[in-house]
Amino acid sequence: MRVLFVANVDFALRHFLLPLMRGARARGHEVLAACADGPLLDAPRAEGFTVIPVPVARSLSPRANWRALRALRQVIRETRPDLVHAHFPISGLLARLAARMGGRSRTAYTVHGFLFNQPGPPWRRGLSLALEWLGGRMTDTFLTVSEEEAGDARRLRIHGNPVAVRNGRDPARFRPDPEARAAIRAELGAAPDEVVVTAVSRLVRHKGYPELLRAMESVPGATLWVVGERLASDHGADLEPDFARAAALLGPRLRRLGYRHDTERVLAASDIFCLPSHFEGLPMSVIEAMLTGLPVVATRIGGPREQVLDGETGLLVPPGTVEPLAAALNTLAGDAKLRARMGEAGRARALDLYDEKRVVERTLDLLGL
Repeated sequence: MRVLFVANVDFALRHFLLPLMRGARARGHEVLAACADGPLLDAPRAEGFTVIPVPVARSLSPRANWRALRALRQVIRETRPDLVHAHFPISGLLARLAARMGGRSRTAYTVHGFLFNQPGPPWRRGLSLALEWLGGRMTDTFLTVSEEEAGDARRLRIHGNPVAVRNGRDPARFRPDPEARAAIRAELGAAPDEVVVTAVSRLVRHKGYPELLRAMESVPGATLWVVGERLASDHGADLEPDFARAAALLGPRLRRLGYRHDTERVLAASDIFCLPSHFEGLPMSVIEAMLTGLPVVATRIGGPREQVLDGETGLLVPPGTVEPLAAALNTLAGDAKLRARMGEAGRARALDLYDEKRVVERTLDLLGL
């Protein structure tokens, strides 16, 4: 069977779709992919995957989306896939529409977070719901990464049979690693007993960085490492003023590490993971941290509240707040035994629920591959 996977940008394809592409190829299928071009496509191309660049924009611009739709129709016309598996709201809708216009491909869609669950003006949330409902009418297999959003799809009649498949990461890659811990701490100048809080995500407002940076002002016993960058296609307020203020106040207790290909080693060198997002699907970074044996401080929102058992594998706080976040970080920063206990429980939970191989195999089964 020929399968076309469609994502929006290179970051998404590299970090979310590539394991699924590998799994489909291992089962003997011909695998193609399409998304906006970018440097992170070097990895799948080096593995022999054909990745076709299409001008997908993370935007509601009618002109940009018309160009992307035309390009996707052309790709489908030329490659004639048996299955089009679409991901992410805009690219997912356009890919399913292009497949339906082509008239012969089965369609599948994986929800990585409904935009109507994201804070924003009512008109935007309403438009998002309408587009998801429209997309659901064009979808044969409808998957979500979280149980909560499968429930949303069912309750709002977006699709008649949504199935939650979760996300997964490789436990052989993300694991406690004393050698990596010592090496990365030496590289970054962290003392052996220094408590390191790490955040891994794109540098956008809804990941909660303004709250995290301010909370760290009240956590004097810890250092913050920030891994990630802002994508060219990201929207929203520039966070540089927030980071500049934090750098002036925190000094060496704030380290910005940029985009790294060795996040598993950075996590192994950390003591606490923090993701105070306002909106998530089922964040991969939380899974990576849990597999590494870190306690997780996250917000009580869809996705993280499925992953983190409050008081057992980490601590949950209200989104958009500073004081509860600082209190949670202080609780963990001051108690090494609590960190170890929660980290061990989190790793056991992640091994049970978020093992990449099992998640990929189940997803492929549901796709009929």
